[in-house]
Amino acid sequence: MEFLDADQLEVLLPFPELIDGLQRAFAENYNVPLRHHHDYRIPGEAEPGTLLLMPAWDDGQYFGVKLVAASPHNRWQGLPTIQGIYTLFETQSGTPILQMDAKALTNLRTAAASALASTFLSRPDSRTLLMIGTGALAPYLIRAHAAVRPIERVVIWGRNTEKADKLATGLQSLQHPVSSTLQYASTPVLNLSSAMAAADIISCATMSTNPLILGQWLQPGQHVDLVGSYKPNMREADDEAIRRATVYVDTMEGALKETGDIVAPVKNGILRPENIPGDLFSLCRREAPGRQSPDTITIFKSVGHALEDLAAAKMAWDKVG
Repeated sequence: MEFLDADQLEVLLPFPELIDGLQRAFAENYNVPLRHHHDYRIPGEAEPGTLLLMPAWDDGQYFGVKLVAASPHNRWQGLPTIQGIYTLFETQSGTPILQMDAKALTNLRTAAASALASTFLSRPDSRTLLMIGTGALAPYLIRAHAAVRPIERVVIWGRNTEKADKLATGLQSLQHPVSSTLQYASTPVLNLSSAMAAADIISCATMSTNPLILGQWLQPGQHVDLVGSYKPNMREADDEAIRRATVYVDTMEGALKETGDIVAPVKNGILRPENIPGDLFSLCRREAPGRQSPDTITIFKSVGHALEDLAAAKMAWDKVG
């Protein structure tokens, strides 16, 4: 059974193809149970780790499952926060046919899902992207958003200014295996509120439990991409941001249960589930409207979905199988 590492997946899953593949997948019918969350104690650490099990299957050709360990303390030790493995099976015989690095697969498909949402929700003329967060997912989100919008300027904010500077410098010197040129200039910033006010698209991928995106800082016409909050106690945007925006999610089932960016505003009465106009399924099936006005503030909340993993894994298998 072949194993695909991060470098191989980068080549096999270029963002334009992956984004198109996810759009087709969300418009089709897949079977995707709600993912399992299991917290486990890590000796010597106050915060537990989380084991995620994410299965999905299609109409009878393939099924797959991702096993992921989320270890928040790893970021203080220079280790990836997310680690794991994905296995793709052939349905008829139940034979495992392909394994791949789950961290790279997750980064690629998560960023592609955010970019897919952006095609429906951000202004087509969006040129400035603010990236909040400097973790492993940040460069993928930047590249994915730039694949669907004419991004000319990327500004990066992080709690650790050295990491923000390093990410900006790395993006400028990056020679991507598929595209050898970059279309945008990237710079670190210190003042988050002023950077937010000047951005067309704001992408946030952090482990924050306290909101970083404040509604009072948002401007008409902006699109906000919330990626980091995957537990009910985690928040990246405050209630005022949710109140001012038209909120979309990747999946209704997951968002209403798993992320504090949706669970808390619903509990506080700021957001009603029936006022969420759509998710990626209804957007890709043209059953829900996307952006309706140049002045609307839109928010997309991503919690992750096993359909994205399976669609990406099938795409990789089609190229190597």
